[in-house]
Amino acid sequence: MGVSRLDVFYRRLLLTKLFIGGWGKPEDLKRIFEFRKIIGDRERCKTLVPEDYPVYIHKTEEHSDCLIHDGFFISPLEHLVPEILPPEAVKARFQFIVPKKWQKNRPVCIHLAGTGDHFFWRRRTLMARPMIKEAGMASLILENPYYGYRKPKDQLRSCLKNVSDLFVMGGSLILESTVLLHWLKREGYWPLGMTGISMGGYMASLAVTNWPKPIPLIPCLSWSTASSVFTTGVLSKAVNWTELEKQYSINSVYEEEIIQLLEYCGADSLKMGPDFVKNMDSIEQLLTFSGASVDQYSKARGGTEVDKVDHLLSSVNNSGTSLDSGPCFGTNSTLHGKKKDSAKCLRPSLHKESISFMKGVMDECTHMANFSVPVDPSLIIVVQAKEDAYVPRTGVLSLQEIWPGCEVRYLNGGHISAYLFKQNVFRRAIYDAFNRFCLKYPNLH
Repeated sequence: MGVSRLDVFYRRLLLTKLFIGGWGKPEDLKRIFEFRKIIGDRERCKTLVPEDYPVYIHKTEEHSDCLIHDGFFISPLEHLVPEILPPEAVKARFQFIVPKKWQKNRPVCIHLAGTGDHFFWRRRTLMARPMIKEAGMASLILENPYYGYRKPKDQLRSCLKNVSDLFVMGGSLILESTVLLHWLKREGYWPLGMTGISMGGYMASLAVTNWPKPIPLIPCLSWSTASSVFTTGVLSKAVNWTELEKQYSINSVYEEEIIQLLEYCGADSLKMGPDFVKNMDSIEQLLTFSGASVDQYSKARGGTEVDKVDHLLSSVNNSGTSLDSGPCFGTNSTLHGKKKDSAKCLRPSLHKESISFMKGVMDECTHMANFSVPVDPSLIIVVQAKEDAYVPRTGVLSLQEIWPGCEVRYLNGGHISAYLFKQNVFRRAIYDAFNRFCLKYPNLH
C-alpha cells in the first residue's frame, strides 16, 4: 500500500521545524528512562496515584444539550519526577461534558489531544457534542502538557522544543489519565474508556497499559510506536536534524551513556533494513511530487480531496481556531530542499547514527511492546488509515502482534483526509468498544 499524496502535500504547507532545541538535557533523559522502567510495568506502579487523588471543579456552564464542567488538578508527575515538567504544565486542566439526560448507564470517554489540539474547542466540537447527541455519552477532554494553558512561554505554537518533551508529555498523561479514571469511578460514572486521534491515540494507548482493569480503548490514526513517525514518515523531514546531529556529535554522553539505558529489544528495535530504505525512497518520491503546484495536484486528484481540505481549513480558520500545527505528530514544518551540513562531511555516518539514536529513544518511551499489555485487548478497536504517511506501519511490530485479540479497522486514504472527514467512523468505533465492554463485563463497576 502506498502513502497518501495529500498527507505529503499538507505537510509541505506548514513551516516550522521540530525539536529546535535538540534532544533535551542528558540528565532529563536519564531521569525519564529510569521512570519509564517503573511506569512500563503495571504491577510496579499500582500505588503511584492514590485512588482519592484530589480533583477540583471550578466552573460549570449550562447549555441546551449538556453541562460543561471545567476542572483541574496537579499532575502527579510533579511529585514523582520533580521539576521535569515546565512550570506552566504542572496544573492539569480538563473539560467534562455531560449530557443533561442519560440514555443508559453513565458512560464517559476520556479524549487525549493530537498535536496542535490546544485547549478544548476541537475535541468538544468534533467529538464530544456529537457523542452526546448520538449515544448520550459524556466526554472528558484533558489538555496535554505543552499545549494551551500548559504551553511553555518559550515554545512556538505546537512545536515541542526538545525530543525529551514528548516523553515528559507521555509520562505525564499516563499518570493524569489514571487520576481522572479514579475520579470518574468514585463519582459513580460507568463504563469508562479512552480514545485519541493521532498522537492522542498513542497517549491513550500508553495510559491504558497502566490501568489495572479491563477498559475500552479506541486509538485512531496511531500505531505501535512513534519512532517511525519521526524517522520514516513525512514528519522526518520536519525534524531539525542539523541541531540533533550537532548535539549528538559534540556531546559524547548521548552515544556513550544514554544509549546504554535503552532497554527495548523487540524484533523491530534499531532496525534500518530494506523495508526502511524502501519506505524512505517512497517518501522522497512523494516529496519531489509535492513540489508541484496546487493546480497540478488538484487536477491530478480530480480536484475533490484538496478542495474539501481547502474549504474546511478556511472555515475553521475563519472561526478563530488554527490548524497551523496539523492534526498529527509534530507542528508546522518545512519540507524544502536539504542543506549540506559541515559536520556530515567530517563524519559521513552522523545522520544515520542520529536517526538510529532517534529510533532508539523513541522506541524506549513510546513503543507499546515496552509497556504492559492492557488487561483485555479484545476491548481495543484500532482505526487506521491505509495510506497514512504520518504513521508508517512498515518495519515495525503491528498492534495485533503486541496486543493479541485487538481489532484493527482500516479506512481508505491517508492521515489528513481521515482526520478531517472520518470523525463519525471514530465515534462508531467508540460506541462499539463500549458496547463490547458492557456485554462482557456487565457487573464490573
